[in-house]
Amino acid sequence: MTTPPSLPALPGLSWSRKKKPAFSTRVASHSSGREVRVALMSYPLYEFEANYSGLSSSASAFAGLGASSLQSLMGFFLQLQGQFGTFLYADPDDNTVAGQGIGVGDGSTTVFQFSRALGGFAEPVGWVTALSNVYLNGVAQSGSSYSLAPPNTLTFTAAPESGVVVSADFSYAFQCRFVDDDMEFEEFMANLWKLESMKFRSVKSWL
Repeated sequence: MTTPPSLPALPGLSWSRKKKPAFSTRVASHSSGREVRVALMSYPLYEFEANYSGLSSSASAFAGLGASSLQSLMGFFLQLQGQFGTFLYADPDDNTVAGQGIGVGDGSTTVFQFSRALGGFAEPVGWVTALSNVYLNGVAQSGSSYSLAPPNTLTFTAAPESGVVVSADFSYAFQCRFVDDDMEFEEFMANLWKLESMKFRSVKSWL
């Protein structure tokens, strides 16, 4: 599986950033006032919104914003053909965990899906970008005893024994696509541009 490109990290990214988790629920109302609700999704999709207060179209002017940062971001959007392509987004506040439990052995299962907990809710991560350590009952394992398969699967050469807790230290990203097929950049000074709203949403890279 080919790893999608990563959203460029540019200095002109400014506040505020928005992040919106969303589920899908079918609701059928009865004349009595009662209703039936059916959850169509076990895990949410996330919509993000970012804005860039400064992007330089010059290789030398406004060096603090990154050389030709406008071309970097616009070119990235063009490369993906708007909504068509996907990319990886490492949320600055939601991209790394340590000692995260991802499963419990049963003596036969060798494949585990990486997940992360947010408060009391745990969900699979979109794409594991780095794997530091894997633990069985808190004991670090040799790298030869397991392998990482994209986007988010851990496979052991030998199944963990029944009741053994599997945990790991890893980094991850959301696999996303742009919400729109167009993007409006504005030049408000010579060689100085801004992008007031860039919306993108997560896509499921797993079932």
